[in-house]
Amino acid sequence: MFRSGRNIVLLIVLLATAKPSEAQQDPKFSQYMFNDLYNNPAYSGVMGITNLTLLYRSQWVGYNGTFDQGGAPNSFMASFNTPIFKLKSGAGFYFVNDVIGPQNNIQFMASYAYHLAVGKGKLSFGVKAGVFGQSIDFNKYRPVNPDDPLLLNGKESQYRPDMGVGIYYKAEKYYAGLGLNHILKTQFDFNSDSLKNALANNLVLTGGYHLQLNYDIILTPYVYVISDFVSYSFDISVIGTYREKFWGGLSYRQSEAVIALVGINLLKDKSLKLGYSFDYVIQAQKAKQATSHEFYLSYNMPAVTGGGKKIIRTPRFRH
Repeated sequence: MFRSGRNIVLLIVLLATAKPSEAQQDPKFSQYMFNDLYNNPAYSGVMGITNLTLLYRSQWVGYNGTFDQGGAPNSFMASFNTPIFKLKSGAGFYFVNDVIGPQNNIQFMASYAYHLAVGKGKLSFGVKAGVFGQSIDFNKYRPVNPDDPLLLNGKESQYRPDMGVGIYYKAEKYYAGLGLNHILKTQFDFNSDSLKNALANNLVLTGGYHLQLNYDIILTPYVYVISDFVSYSFDISVIGTYREKFWGGLSYRQSEAVIALVGINLLKDKSLKLGYSFDYVIQAQKAKQATSHEFYLSYNMPAVTGGGKKIIRTPRFRH
């Protein structure tokens, strides 16, 4: 595994000069650094706390496509994960509802991870399994040719099994994860050979390194890379945290947008987190609307020992 955060910093520099390309079928979240369970099942329970996270993203606000009812994508995700200390492991699940015009994708995935102490950190191996559903409302299309045989009537839905695996390493000052999603290459056809399509394998790399600038400020560069083995895309981000309470930063999404992020930790133990991100499209604006909004809510539940005493955990290095 990584011996220091310099590996992550080098990767960020290389990606910043890499050749642009397009990617992927799954929704992207700008606050990916707070959403590791969605990217990698090995994250399950690895932080040693029980966590509930909600994310809502409204993308390209005001966009209207060739549909009868709008078309701007919006995505909702809810996740839960918890450690299982007696088994040196963790478990979790997440639900995603992704709406893109007439199409609606739903994911429900349960995950399990086994943890090993490696050096001064924790190495985790994870697997997830569940259901991926697709629904298409063909009545929302405005076709050029109304007699197109690919256009069915009404709403069609299909649900198929889905799986993913991952590996994740966490130390005090840095982390890195690698997840492989949709390994079953689940296929949808809506009862028509002409509409056959399969979910592409999805490789996701995430990493971050926490730099303690002084007693009050932590600066963290993050990286997110996703590839379907044909093309790839990446985000790079830098977030500053002040007194473990406030955070703010900037991101760049390859060939698409610049992003501003802000957030706050609430409650005495800083267990409640609120975040917001604002995307501004800088490329291909004519094909999209310029702005996107994303809202984040996270709660770390109090840990309880066998005797019922609460364990107070510092949120430092948990972003």
